[in-house]
Amino acid sequence: MQTHVAFMRAINVGGRALVKMTELQDAFASVGCKNVRTFIQSGNVVFDAHEGQAPVLLQKLPTVLRELIGGEPRVIVRTAGDLERLVKADPFRKVEPAGAPKLYVTFLAEKPKGKISFPLVSNADCLEAIAMKKLDVFIVSRRKKNGFYGFPNNFIEKELRMSGTTRNWSTVTKIVALIRATAPNLRP
Repeated sequence: MQTHVAFMRAINVGGRALVKMTELQDAFASVGCKNVRTFIQSGNVVFDAHEGQAPVLLQKLPTVLRELIGGEPRVIVRTAGDLERLVKADPFRKVEPAGAPKLYVTFLAEKPKGKISFPLVSNADCLEAIAMKKLDVFIVSRRKKNGFYGFPNNFIEKELRMSGTTRNWSTVTKIVALIRATAPNLRP
């Protein structure tokens, strides 16, 4: 068995696609995913599948999810090993903590076309995409003059002209900790 994490885009955000996590777990289990569990309410689903089976199972998922969320689902999957390596690499280790920045990862569904030069900066939203590794973009969000932080998903999608889903870095590290606790024999 191999552990995977499905990051669903736009679940329980802004009052749309409101889904109970138990319903989301049932949807994943209904297509054959094993040991399904969710983490917080934003559509993070941890599941197990026999090696090589995840793509087949995920092809069945949109039909079930369309009915559940009332729209076209966008699901981006990483293996537990991918996330373990990401956390170990600590892509934010050189970010200065001054101003208490928020750190984010945008998971892309596919490789951007053309070469991307980092950093990508949005002065209006106080965002800086500092790097990308494989299909994961690392973003620093600093507090704006109004006291709020910018949220990077729209910025990254506009800059890269493609869909992705964004998670706070602390959420990613907590998901990895959950997997470590529930799958101690994780293969990185």
